[in-house]
Amino acid sequence: MNKADIINEVAQVVSTKKEAQSAVDCVLDTITKALKKGDTVTLVGFGTFKVAKRKARMGRNPQTGEEIKISASKSPKFVAGKGLKDAVN
Repeated sequence: MNKADIINEVAQVVSTKKEAQSAVDCVLDTITKALKKGDTVTLVGFGTFKVAKRKARMGRNPQTGEEIKISASKSPKFVAGKGLKDAVN
């Protein structure tokens, strides 16, 4: 399932596909903005979106074997909630 499929599913509940696309885009933008600020987004029964910080570390170029420094970064993480886990199992 991709974004277009989700929009089609939402369109069955709301009146038009345009409204469905606006709703889906709004939800995704809101989650993105919250993560950008460093906030955690919790959807009870579904899961939690959060930002994980990765420390700087040393890596290796697989072609040359040369050691390289990998800088610190932030990465989005999703942890599934109990309701989602139960629905999948």
